[in-house]
Amino acid sequence: MTVPAATPATGTPALPTASPEDRALLAAVVEIAAEAGRALEARYSTASRPAGRHDMFRTGTADGQVSLDILRPALTALRPEARWLTEAYETAELPPGEWWVVDEVEGNVNHVHGLPEWAVTVALVRDGRTVLAVIRQPVGDLTYTALRGGGARLNGEALKVSAKTGLDAAIVVTGQAEADQEATYRRIGQSITAMLGSALLVRASVPSTFPMLLVAAGHHDVFWQYEPVLPGVAAGALMVTEAGGVVTRIDGTPWTPGADTVLAAAPALHDPAVRVLTTIA
Repeated sequence: MTVPAATPATGTPALPTASPEDRALLAAVVEIAAEAGRALEARYSTASRPAGRHDMFRTGTADGQVSLDILRPALTALRPEARWLTEAYETAELPPGEWWVVDEVEGNVNHVHGLPEWAVTVALVRDGRTVLAVIRQPVGDLTYTALRGGGARLNGEALKVSAKTGLDAAIVVTGQAEADQEATYRRIGQSITAMLGSALLVRASVPSTFPMLLVAAGHHDVFWQYEPVLPGVAAGALMVTEAGGVVTRIDGTPWTPGADTVLAAAPALHDPAVRVLTTIA
C-alpha cells in the first residue's frame, strides 16, 4: 500500500481526494443553506435597532427558528442517520458517526442590529473530522464552501491563506465565543496585549466564522479563541485548512471538534503565534 506524502504545513499524511458522494452532498447543502439565507434576508433590515437585551433575544430567537425550520428537515432528509449537535456537545468530544453542526444564524447579534456580517453555516462532522462546510452570507451574495480533500472556495473561486512569514506584518484577530464566558475574559485581554507587542494589527471580532473566513482568504493571518463553541468554528476550521492554513489548539496540539481553544493561521505564522499565546496562563 502506498503511504500518502506528508504535507509541509502539518507533517501529517496528505488528505485524500473528496469522494463523489461528498461532492454531491455539498451541492445539496449549498441549496439548503441558500434557502435558509433567503428566509433570513426577508427578515433583515439595515434599520433594525433593538431597544435592549429582551428585544434583541426575542427577535434573534424568532429569526433562528425560521432558519432552523428550513435547515433541520432538509438536512435530515439528506443524511437520516446523522445526528444533530446538542448543547451538551458544543464544547465536548463528539462520539463516532456523522453530526450536523449548524448555526442557523451565525452572527445573529449582527442580524438584529442591521449589520451585514451574518450567515447560515452548516458543517458535517464524520468520526471527529469536519468533512464539508457551507457558509451562506446573503448580504453580498457570498457562498463559501469547503470539502475535506477538495479545497475551499468563495463563489466557486479557490481560496488561499496568506503567504506572510512574520508576525510583524500580520493582522491577527480574536474574540468572544459567547457573551457570558467570564472565565475567558482575562485570557482574551492578556492575549490581545501579548499580540500587540508582536503583530502589526490586532482586532477583536464576533462571531468566529467571519475572521476565520478572512484567514482562509488571506486577508487576515491569525485567529485564536478561548472556549470556542463548535457551531462557531467547525465550518471555519475546514475552510482554513482546505485553503492551506493550519488549525490547532492554542498550544499547537491537534484541534478536534470540542477542543477548548482554537488557533487558525497561515503556515509560516502558526509557530510564532503559538509562542506568543502560550505565554498566557
